[in-house]
Amino acid sequence: MGRGWKILIAVLVALGALLAINTVVVSHETKPAGVTEPGGRILDLRGGKLEVVEHGPRDGSPIVLVHCFSCAINWWDRMMPYLGREHRVVAVDLLGHGGSEKPASGYTIPNQADLVAEAMNRLGVRNAVVVGHSLGGAVVTGLAERSPRLVRKVMIIDTPPSHKGDSLGFVAKLGFAPVIGEFFWRVKPDFAVKKGLEVAFAPGFDVPDEFVEDVNRMTYSSYHGSPQGSEDYTDEEPLDQRMKESGKPLMVLMGAEEQIVHDPAERLAEYRRTVPGARTKLIAGSGHSPNVEKPAETAALLLEFAEPSLPKNRTGKRK
Repeated sequence: MGRGWKILIAVLVALGALLAINTVVVSHETKPAGVTEPGGRILDLRGGKLEVVEHGPRDGSPIVLVHCFSCAINWWDRMMPYLGREHRVVAVDLLGHGGSEKPASGYTIPNQADLVAEAMNRLGVRNAVVVGHSLGGAVVTGLAERSPRLVRKVMIIDTPPSHKGDSLGFVAKLGFAPVIGEFFWRVKPDFAVKKGLEVAFAPGFDVPDEFVEDVNRMTYSSYHGSPQGSEDYTDEEPLDQRMKESGKPLMVLMGAEEQIVHDPAERLAEYRRTVPGARTKLIAGSGHSPNVEKPAETAALLLEFAEPSLPKNRTGKRK
């Protein structure tokens, strides 16, 4: 064997060793909780430390907001001026996201739902309208299942009953690849993160820079484990069936220009066919994130849905 081949083999072995070390280091990285939002605070809970932000009057009817995968509380900022006028609004950073703690594990939907329930109990929030965007839709479904006394109604935004046929896009898929994913996570430039986030909106939407920072705050464990937890949950039983069994009033919104969820109109129909009385709305001009792209319209739909259900008189009309 020539000297050149020996050098090439040595380089490849060294490169493989470096990639293996990087994989181990990146996969076991953790980060502590820390406030990232104006007015935010950290709740030290049994299951971990979560960042929460509150808006509106404390005696207002409560609304709890749970964000999407690789997102944070700030994805609700454009809706807050509408919601906080009369309602007590609580926004939560899920474990592994935003200012919340980022452990090496714990990203199953039941665990995330139980943590949100623990936060609500700590804050004295009961009988709330809980709203989940994408990953958050699975979490609030789990919340309705596991802590029904805390939940009055459920709104799901751009979360299909199951993840069959859906795609987070090429950049996100690259991040999930073994070894390569950990390497990409280590060296990812902001422009690549921003490009990857474009699928979360309608084509042509300008992704805010602060959403790139939300991704950069994550660890690889939280980035990899969170969508896997959601897939495991919906594979076991889809969200429409879980919501039917919960008996909670349901409204589901989806953007008409979805780039992640395949055939959003049909996915809405799945909820209507399964859940008695489920209300659905396809948001024109919006992609996967109408809470960001169409905040006024999304807030108006939420506020109307959040109104207490009035009893009917003998003629069937609302009193």
